[in-house]
Amino acid sequence: MRNVDVVIIGGGPAGLASAIELYKKGVTDILILEREKKPGGILRQCIHDGFGLTRFGETLSGPEYASRFVHQAEELGISCMTDTTVLEVTKDKKVYASSAKEGFIEIQAKAVVLAMGCRERTRGAISIPGTRPAGIYTAGVAQAYINLRNEMVGKEVVILGSGDIGMIMARRMTLEGAHVIGVFELQPYASGLPRNIEQCLNDYHIPLYLSHSVTDIRGKDRLESVVISEMDEHLQPIPGTEKEYPCDTLILSVGLIPENELTWGAGAKEDPGTKGASVDESYQTTVSGIFSAGNVLHVHDLVDFVSMEAEALADCAVRYVREGSLPECKLAVKGDALVGQLVPARISGTSDVTVSFRVRKPLKGCTVEICQGDKVVKKQKFPKALPAEMIQMKLKAEQLNEQDDLEVRVVC
Repeated sequence: MRNVDVVIIGGGPAGLASAIELYKKGVTDILILEREKKPGGILRQCIHDGFGLTRFGETLSGPEYASRFVHQAEELGISCMTDTTVLEVTKDKKVYASSAKEGFIEIQAKAVVLAMGCRERTRGAISIPGTRPAGIYTAGVAQAYINLRNEMVGKEVVILGSGDIGMIMARRMTLEGAHVIGVFELQPYASGLPRNIEQCLNDYHIPLYLSHSVTDIRGKDRLESVVISEMDEHLQPIPGTEKEYPCDTLILSVGLIPENELTWGAGAKEDPGTKGASVDESYQTTVSGIFSAGNVLHVHDLVDFVSMEAEALADCAVRYVREGSLPECKLAVKGDALVGQLVPARISGTSDVTVSFRVRKPLKGCTVEICQGDKVVKKQKFPKALPAEMIQMKLKAEQLNEQDDLEVRVVC
């Protein structure tokens, strides 16, 4: 059994950013556990640019963005064990892991930071009927083949889902010489950022079909075609709208799931909106001393927001390590029917807080009111609000009280 101040699970952008900030704040006994052979997370395969504008004020590729944190962590001498799989985290902050170099290890920490990121939903998760041929990939797997292994996955491509990585892969496949037949989205609106619709689809004349989905997969050894149907308002196929598209590759970009098996094993409660841990204003889960940030908490729009959130978490984790506790957060944060993901779930009413949330459907000309009891704490108008874009509203401690729950209301 070894003892450290803070164990960070995950060496991606959230884990690295929190480790560096912890070190700068004086907590230097840190250990990062990373299951891949190198730190950096998913950014190592994201060779397109567009990262870093918010965090660094310049546009970087994914590897460039990740390397800034990796190099800084190395310069500070922060310990990072790669090729290490965490098996369990307990309520009393014991971490059990399996290391390729050291075998089974046990670690007792004063605080644990969960930064495991997220995983992609697969064909099985959305139950697409049909045969089981080769040529069906999630967008992240297809990206890894092309960008890390220099292997082409197909030539005639259908993309299901308008998530950001799906649209980015539509452009990437086109640049590599493949023919992208189209991007097909189940919902009546795109699920990715508007900038990716413009830069990845419209600029390359790749069509986007809303309210469409794959209803059959055909092919024996290799994918031969997919059948796509129009969807009604209940997201059910409309009979008679089926159309067969010959193709050899189907790429799925149908959502991300926070990687939270360790979180639940530690006894932390789930937030039904984000599908991540329920956290307070300090990013502390319902288990004292266990914190969560990044895409394992909720899926972010940009990696810049992941890093900045992890740095904010570090400020709180430092206080916990030094004092053994944080202010109790008794006030619930709730949203009305138009509010989907919402973070944090609890506040103290005594500190500044940023409320982050998504709307459930595209809205125009709406007003967001954040209320405590009968008082409107903050009001802001939005010409439009999209599910793909997280809304953040900052509240000062002097605007809040310690008695009433907080409610986010969207008025259209």
